[in-house]
Order: sequence, then C-alpha cells, then structure tokens
Amino acid sequence: MAEYVSIEQAKTMNGLRLVLAGGIPGPPWTEAAKAVFHVKRIPFVRVGQMPGQTDEALRAWTGHVNAPIALYDDERPRASWIEILLLAERLAPEPRLVPADAAERAHLLGLCHELMGEEGFGWTRRLLMLRDIRHAKDGGGVLAGFEKLRAAPYGYSDEAAAAAPARIAAILRMLAQRLAAQRARGSRYLFGDALTALDLHWAAMAVLLDPLPAAQCPMPDWLRASYATRYPGIHDVLDPALLAHRDFVYREHLALPIDA
Repeated sequence: MAEYVSIEQAKTMNGLRLVLAGGIPGPPWTEAAKAVFHVKRIPFVRVGQMPGQTDEALRAWTGHVNAPIALYDDERPRASWIEILLLAERLAPEPRLVPADAAERAHLLGLCHELMGEEGFGWTRRLLMLRDIRHAKDGGGVLAGFEKLRAAPYGYSDEAAAAAPARIAAILRMLAQRLAAQRARGSRYLFGDALTALDLHWAAMAVLLDPLPAAQCPMPDWLRASYATRYPGIHDVLDPALLAHRDFVYREHLALPIDA
C-alpha cells in the first residue's frame, strides 16, 4: 500500500497533497482524482481520511470531511471533481484533458457532470447504496457511518432512491450511444480523438456497477459486494462496450493493480 501522511504532517508541507480514503482502493471520486494526476504526471502526497467517518481535524483544516480533497501550496482546498480537474489542467497543461475550444469545453464538462456531479451517475448510484445499507450488516463501521450521514450531504430520500435506476439507465444509454458514435468515426475515446477527463471519469465510476477483479483492484469484500449489487433496469442496459472501454483506459493510460 502507498505511504500516507497524517493531517498534521500534511499541513506543514508545500506542493500538492491529496486527501484520499485511506487504505481502500476503488472509491470512484478518489480514483478519478488520482487518474487525472497520474496522466498529468503530477506527483502528490497522500493524506489519509477514513471513509464514513467525520474527521474534525480535516474539517478544521479544509472545511470538508469527504475525500478527495486537493491542496496545493497555500491555495484554497479543492474538494469537487471539477475543481480538482481544473487545478490539474493549470499545474500541467499537457496532456490536455479538457478542450481549449469554448463550445467543446462546455460540452465535455457537461458530460463529466453527468458522471461526477450532483444528480449524476455516481451521486445517484450512491443513493441506491445508501438505501441498501439500511438493510445490510455493518462492514467494519464504515457502512454505518455512511448511513448515518446519508440525509445531509447526499440528499438521500426514499423517493430519490426509487427514482435512481431510471436516471442511471438514461446516463448509461447516453454514454453507450456516444461511444458507438465515436467508434463509428474512428475514435477510441468518448470525446474527440484523444484521451480526455471523460474517459478517466468513466473508468473510475464504472466500479459502482462492475468492480475490476480483485487482483487488479483489491478491496474489502463488503465494499465489493456493495458496488456489484445488481439492479433491474440498470445492469440490463449496461453495454459491455462501456466496460471494455473502462478496461482499455486502465490498460493504456493508467496503472494496475490500483494502489490504495
């Protein structure tokens, strides 16, 4: 496992520090942030945070309690996917993961929001996980912590969870159609003719439906089971080509096995 520093140690450092879900590979927003910095070849120091727990020292330092959080020198903390992505674009402009053209940039970031943002794929899939946790056995305290926190930060309600499968399915169909159209025009990527943040974000978010094998992404059994839970109306519209694209992105642009 990669080396982590404490919050107190990290506060004394300069450069890029990334607060991660300590010791657990696979959380999608965490893996998306790591993927962006990996492709950009931007080194960072890992700072540990335990998922499902409220860390008051982390809150006092950053104003946030959920990983990932990127901290660069004395600049403000970045805790959202788009803040982290744009920080990486500034620190290492090449290879570019966001188009320079304004219209293409807006299009790409809108697609990324459908995966990463509020009411997007990951957000909505998490609502189903939170609903399931209400009926699950405790996974080392982490599941109970997530369930306790569900109402405030994640907008959980039984009604929102009931609507989640249709929303997830719509996003999956959209991505599958986009991938097919891109392949028809000769591109191996979800946007344009080269790797973008959209490819990296999908590769990270796909864990919420079909985790990579344990040899490639080790994780606790309870977490793997939670990610891999199958739902009518979701998995039957999951195009195998999307999972193949996830595998392609990891094989060609990232690193396996995933290091916590």
